[in-house]
Amino acid sequence: MAVTITAERKIRFLPKSIERILPYKLYDEVRGVFERGYPIEEIRIRCERYASVTSDGKNIALSTAMSREQMNALFADICDNSLYAHRETINNGYVTLEGGIRVGVCGRATVDGGRLLGIYDISSINIRIPHAIKSVGEPVCRLLRENDNSRGVLIYAPPGEGKSTLLSSVCAKMAGGDSPLRVCVIDTRGELAPSLYDTHLCIDVLSGYPRGLGIEIATRTMNAQLIACDEIGDIAEAEAIISSQNSGVPFIASAHADNIHSLLMRTAIAKLHTFRVFGSYVGIKRTGNKDFRYTVTDWEEADAILHGSGGSDNSGVWT
Repeated sequence: MAVTITAERKIRFLPKSIERILPYKLYDEVRGVFERGYPIEEIRIRCERYASVTSDGKNIALSTAMSREQMNALFADICDNSLYAHRETINNGYVTLEGGIRVGVCGRATVDGGRLLGIYDISSINIRIPHAIKSVGEPVCRLLRENDNSRGVLIYAPPGEGKSTLLSSVCAKMAGGDSPLRVCVIDTRGELAPSLYDTHLCIDVLSGYPRGLGIEIATRTMNAQLIACDEIGDIAEAEAIISSQNSGVPFIASAHADNIHSLLMRTAIAKLHTFRVFGSYVGIKRTGNKDFRYTVTDWEEADAILHGSGGSDNSGVWT
């Protein structure tokens, strides 16, 4: 199933690790979409159903459908023919390719006593194409500086709005320049570090660590001045963050949520809020100029929302 790259593939619009695995017919269709002026954000491949690509949030149907045999061969290529080596992340719904590219997977699950043991008969594969945008994130950096680097910032948005892209850019800005901070990145899924390649950045990366353990190490042994991690949300992570923040280390993190109300209703986030871990909550929405529209809610406004005593989603909107 692996594809040999030839001189015919002159336009590099996909990372090499994706070019390596895509069958020619699908590759040519995706290239055709790109050449019509649509940036490729996701490639969705489905067993015995037509594939599609996502561009600027819109889904574009293709004419390639994979058989069960082809799907199994493709997934084996994604895993470098070692499903066992990727079993833990597969059970969490993804595989990470070289360059921090996340491949979402779903299929038929084997469950015992409510515990997921494995996934087989892969039915869908979603390849997310990372796009580093170095210029974004200055409003978030400004919030961190205004908080005197003592209280963190939590970025929230629905999936696919660019939280990881923004988080990487903020890390690079805070770890660079004339007065860099020691930034420690907890890169559990290997998605953040690939875009933090500048050798001048004052960044330490804990790649593949569980978030709670990574946070503990960043605080205890790496003497971080700012800790970053993507997609927080469970209680164990919240406890680790609170312990770290009590040591005076601020956080920049992201979480899934449609709005500030739904964000604060999550048990772990509400607990973090109670301990004043985050001084500001920043909702983002992508705009057409490869930047974001930022909706900023400070701690006091968020507290009023959480306790039903008023408040609004739009305490501050920046573009």
